[in-house]
Amino acid sequence: MKQGTFTLTQLAGLFAKAAATTALIFSTSAGAVTENLETETVRLGFIKLTDMAPLAVAFEKGFFEDEGLSVQVEAQANWKVVLDRVLSGELDGAHMLVSLPFGAAIGYGTKGDIISALTLSSNGVAISVSNDVWKEMKPQIPVKDGKPVHPIKADALKPVLEKYKAAGKPFNMGMTFPVGPHNFKLRYWLAAGGINPGFYAPPQDTSGQINAEALLSVTPPPQMPATLDSGTIVGYCVGEPWNQQVVFKGIGVPVIGDVELMKNSTDKIFGVNKAWAEKHPNTHKALIKALIRAEMWLDAENNKNRNEAVEMLSQTQYVGADYDVIANSMNGTFEYEKGDKRSLPDFNVFFRYNSSYPYYSDAVWNLTQMRRWGQISEAKPDSWYMDVAKQVYRPDIYMAAAKELIAEGKAKASDFPPESETGIKPPNADFIDGVVFDATKPNEYLTKFPIGLKGKQKVTGGKIVE
Repeated sequence: MKQGTFTLTQLAGLFAKAAATTALIFSTSAGAVTENLETETVRLGFIKLTDMAPLAVAFEKGFFEDEGLSVQVEAQANWKVVLDRVLSGELDGAHMLVSLPFGAAIGYGTKGDIISALTLSSNGVAISVSNDVWKEMKPQIPVKDGKPVHPIKADALKPVLEKYKAAGKPFNMGMTFPVGPHNFKLRYWLAAGGINPGFYAPPQDTSGQINAEALLSVTPPPQMPATLDSGTIVGYCVGEPWNQQVVFKGIGVPVIGDVELMKNSTDKIFGVNKAWAEKHPNTHKALIKALIRAEMWLDAENNKNRNEAVEMLSQTQYVGADYDVIANSMNGTFEYEKGDKRSLPDFNVFFRYNSSYPYYSDAVWNLTQMRRWGQISEAKPDSWYMDVAKQVYRPDIYMAAAKELIAEGKAKASDFPPESETGIKPPNADFIDGVVFDATKPNEYLTKFPIGLKGKQKVTGGKIVE
């Protein structure tokens, strides 16, 4: 750990007493590299999730300081607050849902310009249900060696929904933000099992519950377990550690991780206000360099540093969950039913597989899901999807930061994509339903789903019309 005015233990004690928002600040050391920075002081936000780890590591290991930066790292209440505070300039940048800037770019809800030059994490998300729902699902799930066969499909949930419907009870599920990957991943899983998660019809109807069989609504991540326990919702999709938490508390069961649902999907990015980035290009690049180093450290040598990272994250000023709860997924395993712990080495990915690079194709996928469920209410040409992706994603800044790290001997050229990288991954079928995604043909991709808008369809008066 690096040195500061206080020891890490002292700081943890001080900030644990903070009543609402927790912030951490370290000043730059005398020998830090400060030349060419437009500002040395930066304020960053995050939500209490395991995948905020790169920010904690860059802070605790001194990577921000190495770049001459004095960084304040501050927990936020929810994703709407994160978005609003980055757009208003109260935060210079933040740990963000991958699709948050795209909603802002097209004006769904809040309009504004955010750019991202770094993917913070891939995977790291799961879908959990209450014990009662799990009990009803189990008879439909194949068993091998006495344990449920994974991945578990939403087909097993359909008879449960029928019982709720017959009893006149709503089937309520939680996700973290309408324009967010947890919403899209939960919808994808449900629809792949023949369950309609509902449509949006903005601006008149932004509930997302038009024609829905399962009713999805927003719950902030740390509140998910308590909301499930209260019976307000019967299941949810969220990042860790809030799925493993229900296992430890004995109140629910995670049924599928997103690495099983759609392999190596981007979940969080590092986003900054576009105007701030244009005014502070060198400071922005310095932040990206520090965070890349943190991601490399997290995935180094088969995750050898993960236990130390879990110790960091378990502190109140970061995630604040028990060490064992966080370690369950961070160390390459995942526990479903109590005692059913399985190997999922890629449940949390930060750097390997070039996952820190901002691929345009990841952006396009999220935009297709916004169109599929009506958040993008009108048909758009294929070129539109790529244009919006390029409004937000800045791989040029990422590669500039990477080159400096290579020149400084802190990374190797082989750690990063080649100069010829286009930002478009090859077509793949790494989804639970086997549907092939080709980022160059988003409209064709949308035609492949039985449930969802396609072509010129839109939602009007509660109905899908051509």
